[in-house]
Amino acid sequence: MAQMNMKEAIRDAIRVELKRDPNVIVFGEDVGNVGGVFRVTEGLQKEFGEERVFDTPLAESAIGGMAVGLGIQGFRPIAEIQFVGFIFEALDQMLVQAARMRYRSGGRYNAPIVFRTPFGGGVKAAELHTDSLEGMIAQTPGIKVVVPSNPYDAKGLLISAIRDNDPVFFMEHLNLYHAFRAEVPEEDYTIELGKANVVREGSDVTIISYGMTVHTSVKAADELEKKGIKAEIIDLRTLVPLDIDTIVNSIKKTNRAIVVQEAQKSAGIAAEVIAQINEKAILHLEAPVLRVAGPDTVYPFALIEDTWLPTPARIIAAVNKVMEF
Repeated sequence: MAQMNMKEAIRDAIRVELKRDPNVIVFGEDVGNVGGVFRVTEGLQKEFGEERVFDTPLAESAIGGMAVGLGIQGFRPIAEIQFVGFIFEALDQMLVQAARMRYRSGGRYNAPIVFRTPFGGGVKAAELHTDSLEGMIAQTPGIKVVVPSNPYDAKGLLISAIRDNDPVFFMEHLNLYHAFRAEVPEEDYTIELGKANVVREGSDVTIISYGMTVHTSVKAADELEKKGIKAEIIDLRTLVPLDIDTIVNSIKKTNRAIVVQEAQKSAGIAAEVIAQINEKAILHLEAPVLRVAGPDTVYPFALIEDTWLPTPARIIAAVNKVMEF
């Protein structure tokens, strides 16, 4: 195995698929010679040529539209949206065209597209660069939503996403690109979409999260254990489809839960997780399920973003509240 950070693991996944399948192509703003604004695709154009890895104009609607057209013609596009806040220009192509393609064509056509985009706070980026928009995408039937939290998962999930016959919105947290290195197999492997991962076993409370806040939750769990509270941590990995079975099985053991997300509190993934818990596991709960999330405001400017984001202290406070209920 090799030691990779998340950026390198994502690049390796793309390289694996470019080698394996001649129908895989990569395009977006500056992804070619430059290798993307974060150098995720660095070196791929030189290795595979300008016909397989190429730049587009600064037009997200064109990127999305080209991805749809290529997808129904048998290609497997990996389309990069340079920052998550730029997807609004491409929502019609992503959510009206790609997500509905298989349904509206009666299965005649597919849209096997991966829309890659960086997102997430804590990096002091400019406006529209760090929003968490997964809840908006997740509400649309026909498109899958994937958010890895570590290099190993990033590679395996991305390979699965590229091979999937439906569109996948693949979100890469900015704060995780260079956060740490981990062992990642250099060969081909996949992680099934729609399967959560129990990151940490516990018996007293279940903490459900995804992306960067998985690591925030682990820090909180370390502190909680010093006080005798053993938290089980679930990394959702795939938000759509949601692995509710793993969540329910954990709650049957712990009888308490909180959900942690970086996005604003209302109408997000946490709200959907809690709704499904209430439908399928309410009799196993000894306290209401609480949310730890960003407040319902526009994502703040860099100067105050650290006070906006979920912290270990806020997670610990929520755990203490459900434990004392």
